[in-house]
Amino acid sequence: MVDLEKIARNIIKGRADKDCPWVDDMMGQPGVRELTERAIKEGIPTREILNNGLLAGMNVVAVKFKNNEMFFPEVLQSAQALKAGIALLKPLFQESGIKPMGKMVIGTAQGDLHDIGKTLVGMMVEGAGFEVKDLGVDVSPERFVSAVEDEMPDIVGISALLTTTMPGIHKVIQALEEAELRHKVKVVVGGAPITEAFAKEIGADGFASDAGTAVDKIKAFLGL
Repeated sequence: MVDLEKIARNIIKGRADKDCPWVDDMMGQPGVRELTERAIKEGIPTREILNNGLLAGMNVVAVKFKNNEMFFPEVLQSAQALKAGIALLKPLFQESGIKPMGKMVIGTAQGDLHDIGKTLVGMMVEGAGFEVKDLGVDVSPERFVSAVEDEMPDIVGISALLTTTMPGIHKVIQALEEAELRHKVKVVVGGAPITEAFAKEIGADGFASDAGTAVDKIKAFLGL
């Protein structure tokens, strides 16, 4: 029987596969992908693999990231390992009728082409049990509005890494108000130049300084 704690440890190490040169002490041992495949074949319940394996590891990563015990490149590797496991579980969620805890639409403000932070948030939110629609970078207010109309999400996440693109976040909120959609979603914003004060000034519901905090805020908004 697969030890789900091994999946968690591999998530923390950022080992999607067994051959990850940056983890010398675990070389040759199965990574997240193989361990998840074994767990599925052994009939371990899907939700158990997710909660006690994948998410257990990612929760540790989130705490370490907040405490500056892990840094961005390491967290990104962990997120990639998480993604490898989630990809195997997704079809099983659909077959078993397991519904996501909520839905999020996320994108980078218009004019901003930076996506690493936004992608990491999306991965961690998805890993926490949510459905995520990633609109990519340089997303116009109109496209955000269209996505909210089509996807009917609970949360809209908007990021900006440049001070020059920060106004684009406010424009998205204004566009949602004009389309009479603002009351239907919670808006969470983030990015290097973004502050709590700026988030309040433009009418966002919350500000997240990092991916772990974003997950916590989103869960809190939905009472989870």
